[in-house]
Amino acid sequence: MSTPSIPLQLTPLTKISTVGTWNSLIREALNRNNPRKSLFLFRQMKQNGVEPNNLTFPFVAKACAKLSNLNYSQIIHTHIVKSPIWSDIFVQTATIDMYLKCDRFDYAYDLFEKMPERDVASWNAILVGIAQLHFPFRFSCLFREMRFGGIKPDSITVMALTHSVLHTKNLELMKSVHSFGFRIGTDADVSVANTWISAYGKCGDLVSAKMVFDEIDTELRTVISWNCLIAAYANCEKVNAFRFYQLMLHDGFKPDISTILSLLSSCVQPVTLFRGRSVHAHAIQLGSDLDVAVLNTLISMYSKCRDTDSARFIFDGMSVRTCVSWTAMISGYAEKGDLDEAMDLFRAMEAAGEKPDLVTVLSLVSGCGLSGSLEHGRWIEGYARSNGFKDNVILSNALIDMYAKCGNIYDARDLFNAMPERTIVSWTTMIAGYALNGYVMEALNLFSVMIDLGLKPNHITFLAVLQACSHAGFLEQGWECFNVMKKYNVSPGLDHYSCMVDLLARRGKLKEALELVKNMVVIPDAAIWGALLSACKIYRNVEIGEYVARHLLELEPQVAAPYVEMANIYASAGRWDGVAKIRSMMKHNMVRKNPGQSLIQINAKNCAFTVEDRDHPEGVLIYAVLDGLSLLSKDTLVEHLNYQTVS
Repeated sequence: MSTPSIPLQLTPLTKISTVGTWNSLIREALNRNNPRKSLFLFRQMKQNGVEPNNLTFPFVAKACAKLSNLNYSQIIHTHIVKSPIWSDIFVQTATIDMYLKCDRFDYAYDLFEKMPERDVASWNAILVGIAQLHFPFRFSCLFREMRFGGIKPDSITVMALTHSVLHTKNLELMKSVHSFGFRIGTDADVSVANTWISAYGKCGDLVSAKMVFDEIDTELRTVISWNCLIAAYANCEKVNAFRFYQLMLHDGFKPDISTILSLLSSCVQPVTLFRGRSVHAHAIQLGSDLDVAVLNTLISMYSKCRDTDSARFIFDGMSVRTCVSWTAMISGYAEKGDLDEAMDLFRAMEAAGEKPDLVTVLSLVSGCGLSGSLEHGRWIEGYARSNGFKDNVILSNALIDMYAKCGNIYDARDLFNAMPERTIVSWTTMIAGYALNGYVMEALNLFSVMIDLGLKPNHITFLAVLQACSHAGFLEQGWECFNVMKKYNVSPGLDHYSCMVDLLARRGKLKEALELVKNMVVIPDAAIWGALLSACKIYRNVEIGEYVARHLLELEPQVAAPYVEMANIYASAGRWDGVAKIRSMMKHNMVRKNPGQSLIQINAKNCAFTVEDRDHPEGVLIYAVLDGLSLLSKDTLVEHLNYQTVS
């Protein structure tokens, strides 16, 4: 029987003589999220000669679990073994959970196996541990053993079962678990329903997630229920996440940090910047903007929305920065292509005593690939190798991709050959690298070697091969690759169709390409129509060009490229009335063509130039030199023409 909680400061520890009072003190410290205080009190209790009972050990075991400290856990376990209540089922279950929280499943399972008696709580403890370790087969074996032993599953069992199948992201299995939970009557438990909403969301089945949410009694819904639903939509249908957020506010629920994090994670494009700012304002109103996790997510959100100035403002204002904070800001600059700023911040991170992790290094490697900065890329590889990331397969894959994007396919292949372990991502990255650099036969040969080794290609592998075929105009090989996807249960996506349309169009088969687009099982996007429109320009096909441009402008009325392409098609056919019409449409829709940009490296610094760019500090000198070179080239041309005339 539990005793009332007692404030820690009222009674001198040396005068406490009853185990019930000690238990209350230990539990009070634990409730105040002070597990170290709980363990200190346990030691004082033992020193005062008071023997713990079957309520004491679960409290101190939970304290060890909160700290995830194996050494403390083993000390407490020793006390339990020496105690006359070592076989108490409640105490042993708490000990199993303690070891699981310390990531020692082997210790926990050994203890579970030796238990003379088990109840549903014992089974749940070990099943939850296996579910967290993502061992679905082992989970199913133990679950069957539990059922054969006559133990009736409860809500916690069903939640553990849900987490176990969730790792596979198998929707059919998830529905089977849902059906099982419904049969045994756990569907009425709101915690189970919340778990199902989250699981369906991660499996991409928003209809089922919404159905489970709607079936929760309105009186039983909690902020967690809403958070699970919002997170599900934020992961798939980002716009609808905000609609449910408004409904949540309308129903009188106060959002918490989890709500804010889910909404911010759905703002990953420049067009969502306004929504991201609105969520930021709500976070400030709620006081959540002081939380480090929220600040880190805000930095990431603003960076992905291309507003690095706002991201940097938040970063500079942080009183406490974690590795995630630094990495989010560095990644923001790297994704924007501002590698110089990313590298400066990386050095500042090290100077501040914060050790970069693998994600930090991967962000910089990705930035080098985007900006084509081979020199920086080689330096980062050396840094990674000397800081404990030498044999990391994820880093090696990223470096292969970086070298390929920087045009150094030989270093990419050397790195690929030197890998002690290769994943499907490694092979795909190398094939894509060959395709990007025009080594088409090498890409196709590597794909054949991969197939011969028994490796199963994924949708990205097929995309890389199709891109290689498209670059080389290998129509027959392209069709073969496209058709063999079914053999590996890979359904063609928009990118695969785009490659095939581009390949057909490059070979002048515009009608076949248009027919393929019309018969697609998915709705064609702007990339597919754009590839076909470019081919119409090459082959001066006005009729198909007009049809394609009409669909493309419906999708992207504010993008200049379709207008320019169609104007060029009209001009090549001598249709100047069509050119005038396109220019009139651009003016009416207020569409402007942005000038092209060139990027060069000078003294390891990236410099960008646009047409008639006068912003460079040495602009006057640069254009003076260019004018001189222009005059020199004209003089050389005149001399060459005069020489030809005399001859």
